[in-house]
Amino acid sequence: MTAPVFLMSPETLEPDGAAAAAGPGDALVLTGPEARHAVAVRRLRAGERVDLVDGTGLRLVCEVTAAGEGGAKDRLAVRVIERAAEEAPPVRLALVQALAKGGRDEQAVETATEVGVDLVLPWQAERSISVWLGPKVAKGRARWEVTAREAAKQARRARVPEVAEPRRTADLAAWVRGVVADGGAVLVLHEEAVAPISGVELPSAGAVGVVVGPEGGISAAELAALEGAGAVTVRLGPHVMRTASAGPVALAILAQRAGLWG
Repeated sequence: MTAPVFLMSPETLEPDGAAAAAGPGDALVLTGPEARHAVAVRRLRAGERVDLVDGTGLRLVCEVTAAGEGGAKDRLAVRVIERAAEEAPPVRLALVQALAKGGRDEQAVETATEVGVDLVLPWQAERSISVWLGPKVAKGRARWEVTAREAAKQARRARVPEVAEPRRTADLAAWVRGVVADGGAVLVLHEEAVAPISGVELPSAGAVGVVVGPEGGISAAELAALEGAGAVTVRLGPHVMRTASAGPVALAILAQRAGLWG
């Protein structure tokens, strides 16, 4: 079984500056909520392996030397076995997920993170039943960030996807334009599209985005705006999928085609 993953930061790793220089043989102490989860929930014990990651590609393969020593349940002592810096993949997968009701948008973020998405953009689509206004904007984004972080740990990833500021269609079209100008590609999933996702030419490097509409679908005006910015409308398959599953399935196909699962 693979080792559990816990997120570290300069504030939760002792001694000071350890994350920047830690190497094989070094003794470290993880503190804070992540350590408490390791000690009180996972009940890790001396001799077990854990991976400490910083969310941006650094992985410290470690062995537990003490858990909750002296009754402190927020301290996990480890010894570094290996230090590995995982490079960012040449193709960066992005999910543009329309806000949806019933937690289906968060489900999409969770599964897409497990697939390997690097960037998530919340989209306030015209037909989204869920609406982020005022305080809901920050709360909604924070909720998605927690979802992505926990899913990354579950998937044993060293990189946690970025959750961007929510966008309305005009801002999303500007983002699409920038991705295409930089040599990337953006695919809009639409049930009436003719071109299959399997036949679209993908770049060998850069961003590849997937746009998923809400329960009510993408409006004609939204589709025109995205296509006008350079997005390509594609068909995912013979069946219509829910907004929670369409994005992750599309990203899995693209990850395989781009060689990210090789």
